[in-house]
Amino acid sequence: SIQAPKRVVLVRHGQSTWNEVGRIQGSSDFAVLTPKGEIQAETSRQMLIGDSFDACFHSPLARAKRTAEIIWAARPRPMLSVDDLREIDLYAFQGLMKNEGKQRYGDAYRKWQIDAPNFVIDGHFPVRELWVRAQNCWSRILSSQGSSILVVAHNAVNQALVATAAGLGPHYFRQLLQSNCGVTVLDFTPRFSGDGPPYTCLDRLNQTPSPPVAAGGGRKARCCLVLVCHGATESTVQRFPSSDKETMNMLGVIQSRKTAELLLDVRAGNIFSGPQPCSVSTAASIAEVQEAADCLGADCVPRYVEVQTLPELDDMNWGTWQASFSHSRLTLSESLAHLWERAGNAWKKLTLSLKDLEGTENSTAVVVAHETVLTALLAHCLDLSQAFLGSFRLDTAGVCVIDFPDGYSGKGVVRCWNYTAHLGRWAVPVTRP
Repeated sequence: SIQAPKRVVLVRHGQSTWNEVGRIQGSSDFAVLTPKGEIQAETSRQMLIGDSFDACFHSPLARAKRTAEIIWAARPRPMLSVDDLREIDLYAFQGLMKNEGKQRYGDAYRKWQIDAPNFVIDGHFPVRELWVRAQNCWSRILSSQGSSILVVAHNAVNQALVATAAGLGPHYFRQLLQSNCGVTVLDFTPRFSGDGPPYTCLDRLNQTPSPPVAAGGGRKARCCLVLVCHGATESTVQRFPSSDKETMNMLGVIQSRKTAELLLDVRAGNIFSGPQPCSVSTAASIAEVQEAADCLGADCVPRYVEVQTLPELDDMNWGTWQASFSHSRLTLSESLAHLWERAGNAWKKLTLSLKDLEGTENSTAVVVAHETVLTALLAHCLDLSQAFLGSFRLDTAGVCVIDFPDGYSGKGVVRCWNYTAHLGRWAVPVTRP
């Protein structure tokens, strides 16, 4: 248990020399940062420069330690090395090129690729061992003094830290992507009783130095969903739900244009929107830029991108609280159970829509809606329960990218959640005072 709220910022190390050539690292300590990795770490330093961290924990491996040194810079407090933050132990796999692992270990390597929690090597279950280590790390991290903590480690161990913080098991390995120098933020709040594990909220996942839609890492996706929260309204600025007829304010208009520009690297086959005006307008901005993206020459014909409105993507009916600052009591007109069921139906429709996009150059569908609905979609993607609806934060114009490496009917891999770096000064900072 904890006595006061804490924010933990996880960062994966920058690109290493073994990342660059595709060599399996595990917990070996031969690789160092490449020049690109140093630049990535510097970008993360600038992203986090305004945060007054109370402590910094890092993996003892050189690539993570160097990344931590760059980000921590001239802060006066000493950094703390924690052995349990080292990368996953892969035993005989370590040091092999990926194609060598496939050739030498055959079935075992395939098991590592498709069923990692049950993968065994040299008598060990690496992923299961990693989950135990991650739980031990949380005991050390959350018992430290201060309210803002930086942790610099690795891909697999950061995945395990995110999952164990939320109470998720080893079968979530590889569903929560961690790119080089990606920033993930977790908020912990003590329980009202004062006993038991804290409430956990994922503020953002894998905010990378480069745009997430163009980022490498992970398996190649056969199709993709991009979830976009609509631009700001006067109500959302005050953290109240928008009314059914409320349009975006000027901040929201700017945010929607910034998001449309971010998605220039994507060829959207479909764009879906909730029926609220703020969602429809955000989707229209994205469609407009998508159509113009292929028509920068003098003699081309614009590509038509249809925006389809789905009633299932409507925001929750908040009743007396909707777009109102005068009601001290909340009276809902829609139950959470009904919202959950509605979002589940929407998820099925959206993933089915990807079937016709697989393998085409327009293999991405964009979905624009309110944060409550998009949070429910993410929970359905991860096969979570309704109880997780309060476990994710999403800001206006925040972006989530979900890859489907095994096709539309396979597991979704979350490349990022609540990505807002594209908004610049019009974003909620990664770390708020």
